[in-house]
Amino acid sequence: MTMTLFPMPRNERLAGTIADRAGFSVGKLELRRFPDSESYVRLHSLVAGCAVAVVCTLARADEQFLQLLFTARLLRENGARSIQLVAPYLAYMRQDRRFQDGEALTSRQFAQLISCEFDGLITVDPHLHRYRALQEIYSIETESLAASPLLAEWVRDNVERPLIIGPDSESEQWAGAIATHIGAPHAVFTKLRRGDRDVLIAASDLTVWRERTPILVDDVISSGQTLAHAAREITAQGFPARSVLQSMAFSLRERRNSSRRSGAA
Repeated sequence: MTMTLFPMPRNERLAGTIADRAGFSVGKLELRRFPDSESYVRLHSLVAGCAVAVVCTLARADEQFLQLLFTARLLRENGARSIQLVAPYLAYMRQDRRFQDGEALTSRQFAQLISCEFDGLITVDPHLHRYRALQEIYSIETESLAASPLLAEWVRDNVERPLIIGPDSESEQWAGAIATHIGAPHAVFTKLRRGDRDVLIAASDLTVWRERTPILVDDVISSGQTLAHAAREITAQGFPARSVLQSMAFSLRERRNSSRRSGAA
């Protein structure tokens, strides 16, 4: 199937890479902001009867969403046959239940907004913790790709005697997948979250793996506190502070790096 990709700002490199590998074309979209920060959106490509995809890793969803909505509706108004969203980082997945009375269940609300504008969604390693699948909250077709095989191959090729560590129970699925793929041991710590930027980490006993290289694996880095605390717990068990202690946040969920990888100007 041929498709035309439309990158949102700072996603140009990512869209170009996808287009080159899949044999798609890249359409022209003009987006800018007026002095009062309102969005201007103009389509410079013919899309009538075409399948199109908007490429936008949602690392800053609050800043990006209105332009994304305007773009989707503009493509629809100009006759696009189908509109997909390619969002390697899928925002608003952490609030998957009401932890306190009166909280907004933003994962479902955001899913409803996206489902109203697009016909399908492609993402990478969404933060599925209390949801078993995206279809529980999205009413459109979804495809979740896995980064763990690629990360596992990188670890195998670049790190001797790795020890894969997940900082909390939510990271078990990714840490376990990487470890299984390369036949390495893995451990998962326990986390107590006392606030958005306040966490406590209880580490497992790692002494049996003292000769290995610890690699921290998590799917979301927001403030960095979880991985920082986990790293301190590892070094407290005698692993050299200057050893190759690597933190890996995949699925393009790490917020600052996701913008750089997608072609920030």
